[in-house]
Parts: sequence; C-alpha cells; structure tokens
Amino acid sequence: MDLRRLAYFVAVAEELHFGRAASRLAIAQPPLSRQIAQLECDLGVMLIDRSRSQIRLTQAGSVLLERARDVLDRLDRTQREIKRIGEGFSGHLRVAFVGSATYGALPNVIKAFRSAYPDVELALSAMNNAEQKRAVIQREIDIAIARPSLEDEELKSEPLLHEPLILALPDTSPLLEQQVTRLSALKAETFILYPRKPRPSFADHILNICLEEGFIPKSQVLAQDYQTAISLVSVGVGIALVPQSVSQSERPGVTYRAYEGHNPGTALSMNYRRDNRMPQLFNFLKTAQKVTRR
Repeated sequence: MDLRRLAYFVAVAEELHFGRAASRLAIAQPPLSRQIAQLECDLGVMLIDRSRSQIRLTQAGSVLLERARDVLDRLDRTQREIKRIGEGFSGHLRVAFVGSATYGALPNVIKAFRSAYPDVELALSAMNNAEQKRAVIQREIDIAIARPSLEDEELKSEPLLHEPLILALPDTSPLLEQQVTRLSALKAETFILYPRKPRPSFADHILNICLEEGFIPKSQVLAQDYQTAISLVSVGVGIALVPQSVSQSERPGVTYRAYEGHNPGTALSMNYRRDNRMPQLFNFLKTAQKVTRR
C-alpha cells in the first residue's frame, strides 16, 4: 500500500466528505477521488460506500481506518525519533576516561551534557590510556578522555583542561612543616608513580619533571592507577605529583600542597576517530568547551 494513499484515505474516512477531505489535504477533489479508487483497486475491496447521499465506510474501510491511523502514527513517531537522533538530541554516546579525570572539569561536563541532552544514553567507563586507544580505534567507545592525549593517525585530539601539578603528601610527612617545598629538595623521598604499565605514561612525565630539577627519585613505587597511588600516599608509603584538580576531593591521610620548581602541568584531552561524524559526539565536544570556558 502507498503511504500517501493511506493518508488520503484517513482524511476521507474522518471527514466522510470528499470535498472537505480535499480541502484538508490542500489538493483538488478529482485527484483525491482517483487516489481512493486506486487504493480500493489495489486492495480488491470497497472501502467507501458511495451509494447514499452521504458516504460511509464499509466494514473493510472501518478496519483499514484503525490500522492506517496506527501505521501513520508509528511512521510519524519514527520520523521524529530518527530526526532527533540525527540532530544528536537522542541516541547514545560511549565515553571512557582516565581515573584522575573524575575530578575537576569532567564531572561538570557530564552534568551539563546530561542536562542539555537528557534523551542521549551516556555510557561511562574508566580505562587507562592504552585501553582507551584500543577501544576508540576499534569503535568500542566514541570519546576517550585521556591524559595527556592519544597519538594515532586515525584519531583527533582536542584539549579539555590544562592544570598545574601539586604534591600529594601523607598528613604525617615532615615536609608539611616547611613553609616552601622545593621539588629539587625531594630527591631522597619515595615517589609513587602511576601507571605501572603501559609505558611511556604519566609516570614518565613525572620522572622527566624530576630530571629537569636535576634528579631522578632513588626510591620509586609504581602503582597501576591514580586511586592506588593516592591510597599508598595516605598510608605513608611515599609522595606523589598529581593534577591540581584532585585536591578538590578530600582524602583521609593525604594533604595537597603546591611546590616550587619545574611545573609544566598536565592536560586532559578528548580523543575520537577522525571518521566519527556522530552528532552526539560533537554536541559533547561543544558542551565541554562551554563548561571549561566559564
């Protein structure tokens, strides 16, 4: 059945008058009559009884009216749903992030995105950089929030946030008694670095900063992720250099402090496939830019 003819039939069936139906559809009456006649011919049944002064539906016509309304309503809802997905107001988006990104800007970005696009199903997962790179290349996720960025010719990277580094110290550390903590004076301290693998990683970034200050930590403890590293700091195993944003969340046993010395900071980035044209992805990027520029 032709969907246009179904729509024409519904108009005639509801108006029970060819003239009013033609006016409603903004077409001439003769073409409308021909379309209804053709529909009856296609189905091989009479849908409208024209034998009286006022037309009426046959039994087959009454059933078709009920079914046609349902079909046209489903089609209308499908068209609206598809349009919303195509404009990025519905559908889904898969976002992965490094553990330390859960502080600072990212939670605000996610909150703002969910507020602006409540019908987009947002799937969130924590991954390290290596896992994110594999997942985004293999299309298992759409956006990777990495530190600092993912390098691959198939990927595009956009900055999310740049922030300074600070010291995470056990709250029993003698260093807290000093008014100024110089990074170059910490060569004898145990540095907790993360992640343990893969390398190079954020751990190597920290080691390069120490090297700029003229030393390599003699004592190093490698943790697999940020959460483990901070846990080790809290129980006095050592100290760590961490992004400033993590100090926004208190951790028992840990004190955060600025330091003097080389501080190139650290950056979060949003990484995605160059061939990914999902409108949901670009809406997320625009939301992130708005949040971080406030």
